[in-house]
Amino acid sequence: MDKTQNSKQIYVSDRQLGTRYGVHRTAIWRWLRNGHFPEPVKLSPGCTRWLMDDVLEFEQTRQTA
Repeated sequence: MDKTQNSKQIYVSDRQLGTRYGVHRTAIWRWLRNGHFPEPVKLSPGCTRWLMDDVLEFEQTRQTA
């Protein structure tokens, strides 16, 4: 399904992801820079979020790796 067509998308912030993984929010950005985390979506200037579907998919691939 095209992500732009899904009306029930859930977006999460770096703070929420930090809480989810028990790390500081800067760790999320470090993982991203190192290529170990999904790309975020820029919703507006100063507002960058991750699609929860992308995060769950990332977690699923990490569990099977």
